[in-house]
Amino acid sequence: MDSARARADWWRDAVIYQVYLRSFADGDGDGIGDLAGLRRRLPHLVALGVDALWITPWYPSPMADGGYDVADYRDIDPLFGTLDDAQALLDEVHGHGLRLIIDIVPNHTSTAHAWFRRALAQGPGSDARQRYILRPGRGPRGEEPPNDWRSVFGGPAWTRITEADGSPGPWYLHLFAPEQPDLNWDNPKVRTEFESILRFWFDRGVDGVRIDVAHGLVKAPGLPDLGSLDGKLLEGATREDHPHWDREEVHEIFQGWRAVADTYDEPRVFVAEAWTGAPERLARYVRPGELHTAFNFDYLMTPWRPDRLRQVIDSSLGALSRVAAPATWVLSNHDVARHVSRYARPQPDGPLRSLSDLTHPADLDLGTKRARAAALLTLALPGSAYLYQGEELGLWEVEDLPEDLLQDPTWQRSGHTDRGRDGCRVPLPWDGDTPPFGFGPEGSGTWLPQPQAWKSLTAAAQEQDPSSMLALYREALRIRRAEPALGDGSLSWESEPGSDVLSFRRDPGFRCVVNLSPHPVELPAHRAVLLAGGPLEDGRLPSDTAVWLAL
Repeated sequence: MDSARARADWWRDAVIYQVYLRSFADGDGDGIGDLAGLRRRLPHLVALGVDALWITPWYPSPMADGGYDVADYRDIDPLFGTLDDAQALLDEVHGHGLRLIIDIVPNHTSTAHAWFRRALAQGPGSDARQRYILRPGRGPRGEEPPNDWRSVFGGPAWTRITEADGSPGPWYLHLFAPEQPDLNWDNPKVRTEFESILRFWFDRGVDGVRIDVAHGLVKAPGLPDLGSLDGKLLEGATREDHPHWDREEVHEIFQGWRAVADTYDEPRVFVAEAWTGAPERLARYVRPGELHTAFNFDYLMTPWRPDRLRQVIDSSLGALSRVAAPATWVLSNHDVARHVSRYARPQPDGPLRSLSDLTHPADLDLGTKRARAAALLTLALPGSAYLYQGEELGLWEVEDLPEDLLQDPTWQRSGHTDRGRDGCRVPLPWDGDTPPFGFGPEGSGTWLPQPQAWKSLTAAAQEQDPSSMLALYREALRIRRAEPALGDGSLSWESEPGSDVLSFRRDPGFRCVVNLSPHPVELPAHRAVLLAGGPLEDGRLPSDTAVWLAL
């Protein structure tokens, strides 16, 4: 295919690398990743062969939820650097021919945001309070929350404020942590403000925006009871007319955002974090005139089973092709357990996101083998792909972090029953034989501890090993860019439905074969092996292995 980097529609088949900034690389020695560290390690991403970077929130924040509680949308948190540092990074990224996508958090702000501070100070009936969702409580003295909605992080989705005179006031909605009050998107001032924020970053040269909780901005009039305690974000809206997920009214907002993006000579792009109940619902976010792409969480949560994988591939491609949008494919991110560890257990029938879905101990050798095959499957599918930092090193979930070091708000809000997402956010290992493995300057630490067993998985350790996970990703991305069959387009299945082998062809002259059966299988006729996810056995493909073939 022609390079995605050089085309106006680069986003249709780009490979985009997610940088969880706190855990990528530390430039100043405080144990927390920052922009200086990212700039220092940028050559790693250039050598990897990705087309773009997506950076998680870098804004000023109290860090109640790792930066997704934003206090100022037009600045950089001092933990990470300055606006000048951000501009220098952007210039360097563009100098390498790459693109930069930033995160925006429009569903809620931080309680430290100037708007919310004014809302508390100005009192009942003020304009400032109209920008959030505040309601009187139920019960004789308003002592009960306004409805039965639950926080994604556990507990009720409401917190009562105390007025300046000390009297109890109304309750404010927070579908996430109490430090993250939901904005009122029925207020035109909220809509105008976020369009202005988009222009601020687009004017600085940012190429695109990932939209956090894109499906959650609009709430039903009257805020009716949900009628169920199942308020989990990552399962999507499975009921019609859900009161706070995937409401039809969000599409008007994103039509306005698309109009802003299209005013630029090179239009800026969007990717939605939209958890929906079906691919057809997801496709509504990427119709003409709305957003460009949306994460395919159905694929992410699919267990390592041939029937389930084929079904989600077909349903995703079918739904998105009807609106002329490309599919996106993702195996891991900062909100889910790393796929090496998810694949390291017997696979369930249903969705697979959290290790709490699994009860067996991890077989990391098996998980790594399956992860190699999954990488080749993912990068061969039509559309774009997102890589989560460290998956190119084969990192697994750190499941034994000490409880006193856990920082994810889910840990506290669940009453210490859900360890949350810290296990996939452990800082990356770059070089050396002991932690912190080159994460920061000599003598510095890491905000979460790295396992000693990552010694063999550092980028430096894998650099010269042609059989390493890093070598596999580099070669796969090189071939993906060189092969005209790969990237955007379509596929043709060559295996029968129900088969334990996933085999599909992409024209011209490319075939991907993935063996999910317990036994080796014969390879189909081919001209050459382009890339194998593991050693082949006399023309046979071992179990849990994938191969790319030239026809």
